[in-house]
Order: sequence, then C-alpha cells, then structure tokens
Amino acid sequence: MIERFKNYVKIETTSDANSTTVPSTKTQLDFAKKLAEELREIGLVDIVQDKKGYVYGKLEGNIEKHIPTVGFIAHMDTSSDFIGKDVNPQQFVYTGGDIKLNDNCVMTVKEFPFLKDLEGQELITTDGTTLLGADNKAGIAIIIDAMKYLKEHPEIKHGHIQVGFTPDEEIGRGADHFDVHGFNADFAYTVDGGPIGELEFENFNAATAKIKIRGQSVHPGTAKNIMVNSLLIAMELENMLPKNEKPEYTEGYEGFFLLKDMQGNVEYTEMEYIIRDHSMEKFEKKKSLLENIVEFLNEKYGNIIELELDDSYYNMREKIEPHMEIIDLAEMSMKQLGIEPNIKAIRGGTDGARLSYMGLPTPNLFTGGYNFHGKFELIPTESMRKASQLLVKIAENMVTEDIIG
Repeated sequence: MIERFKNYVKIETTSDANSTTVPSTKTQLDFAKKLAEELREIGLVDIVQDKKGYVYGKLEGNIEKHIPTVGFIAHMDTSSDFIGKDVNPQQFVYTGGDIKLNDNCVMTVKEFPFLKDLEGQELITTDGTTLLGADNKAGIAIIIDAMKYLKEHPEIKHGHIQVGFTPDEEIGRGADHFDVHGFNADFAYTVDGGPIGELEFENFNAATAKIKIRGQSVHPGTAKNIMVNSLLIAMELENMLPKNEKPEYTEGYEGFFLLKDMQGNVEYTEMEYIIRDHSMEKFEKKKSLLENIVEFLNEKYGNIIELELDDSYYNMREKIEPHMEIIDLAEMSMKQLGIEPNIKAIRGGTDGARLSYMGLPTPNLFTGGYNFHGKFELIPTESMRKASQLLVKIAENMVTEDIIG
C-alpha cells in the first residue's frame, strides 16, 4: 500500500477551477485509467471508467444472505492551492524535533505541535517544494489495499462492496456526475479525512462569491472628482466584513469569509470569496451581509459592483442523522481495532456532503494525513494501515453485527 501511494503522488492530477472540461484536467483522466486497471488486477468486477473520469468497481460478496451494500469513495485530484507536480515523497522514521524538508524549508514543532505525538512513527512528507497529495491519494491507496486484502482472505465474510473514485473534488465538482443509481450502494464512506480516528458527519455549508468592480482610470494629475479606483473600493468592501470571521481566526464550529483571490487595477478589479458556516442560519446571514455591503457600496459609488453568489454544498448532518447506525458501525469498528474515535465537524467539505443530498448517506473516515494543501503535508504510514484495517472491519461487522438494518 505504501509503495502504491508513493507512486500515486508522483502522478500530477491538480484540478483546475477555470477549466470547463470534465474532468478539469487531462491528467486526472489518465490517472483514472490507471486506477480502473488496478481494480481489475485485484479482482473487482463491473469496472467502469467513464468519459468524465469517474471510476467504479465492485467487490462481490461471499455470503448467501442479503445485507446492505456499502461503498468506499475517494477523489483523485489534488488541490491547486500549492504545486502538485514533480512530487518527491520522503519516507523516514521520525525521532522528534523539527523536520528539515530542504535547506530553505523546516517544519517546526513550535508551529506544528502535533509532531510531538508522532515521535517514533514512520512518516511520509514532501521535500518542501510541493504538496504531498495524501488528500486524497492516501484514500485511494487505502481503499484498494482493503479490497485487495478482502479478495485474498475469503475467510472474512462480507457483502457486496462498491468502490468509487471521483475527479475534481477540490474544486467542488466531485459529485456533479457521480452515478448514484449505478453505484448501487445503500450508504457509503468517503475516505478523505485527517488524523487517525477522525469520523465526520458534519461539514460546512458553503458558497462562492464572485465580485466585479468597475472603476474609472484617468491620469492621476487630473484625477480629482473623476477617478474611481476599483482597487480601493475592493479594499473598502473587504474592510466592511467582520475582522474576526477569517479562517486564521476561527476554529471548531466558527464560520468565516475567505478572500481567495483578488486581481485588478484602477479601472477594473475582480474578487473571489468563499463563505463557510456549519449553521444554516449563520450561513444565510453571512451571505446576506455580503449582499448588503455590495448594495451599500453601489448606492455610494453608482452601481459599479456586480455580485454573483452561488451555493456549493450543504451540511450533510441533516441527511446522516436519520441513518446514525452507519456512524455507530464505524465507531464500533474503530474501537475494536484500538482506534480512539474522534467524532468532529469537518471544517471543509467532501464529496460525501453532496452525495448525501443526492440520496447516498456518506460520512467521512480518516486517512491519517496532516497539513493538507501545502508543503508541510505529511502522513504516518501506520495510520494508513489502520485505515485499511478499518474498511475491512466495517465490511466484516456488517455480517457479524446486527447494526445495519
């Protein structure tokens, strides 16, 4: 599994939010073909790799009685927030202290105190020049490893298991073309979480705001009462948002506004925000606040601002709560493996949020990774092994335990 994972991360699969193709990058389609072939090699059936880059497969059950079908899902793209090409994974036993990734990049215990808990473990890190891609190639490696183990150990009884790999999750499109009906699972888990023990069935409500500001540029020497500086209006808009509701000041259930991108000049400026909150009421208030700010500035400057506000996904809790037995199943399975469950809300989103609203209840399981989307990303190999064992145990418990109706 570890060698498989290291090979995966060397394949560049960054998604592109500006692309109109599906998948958004050709490299994902190439990777999808590779994954479909690997599923065939380990003995899965009904393999599908469609034109949009989605990959599906089925591990046939080895019992006669009918039980619900579980699915395991991961995404193949990596974030565009940082470099995802020419990844050079580093594997070593961590003995403590700061980690020198290269001459110009050090991961310090002061900045990342969780490192103290990883002393003595084997880690896979970046070389400090790219992200790692454990989000979510670790999930893919874990799922394939678990299916391979079950195929090679028929003494472990299990029902049908569906596997799905999606493109473009990082740009919010991972569930857009997911074939829920063809997937034919009663429920599923995304394997897309962080440190060992994470079990999540709550996530942010999410929206994207695109703002266009039209200014008026003239020579600064004759600008009085004529120039309208769109950059300054953009700064004014940003300064009207709550100062403490930014990602760097929030945690837990606290939502935020993130100015993700801003480009422009005196004549014209574009801004892009993401808006997040676990509470639907607070989420709607955040969107209303931004709308009110734009309305105020338009009255002040003469209708020069356009706002495009689109919801991306919603908190899956509403769709999971009627099916809490699938949370109980995962929690019990963790405890049987000596894993301490850490049930928490995701400060982000997964394909599972969208899929849950599409009729497939899909909470999220850990991969073991830390510091996703950047050069300090890492994953302990033992956590990956435990995640693989967890998928096997979930499949086994669906037969042996009366927990799924």
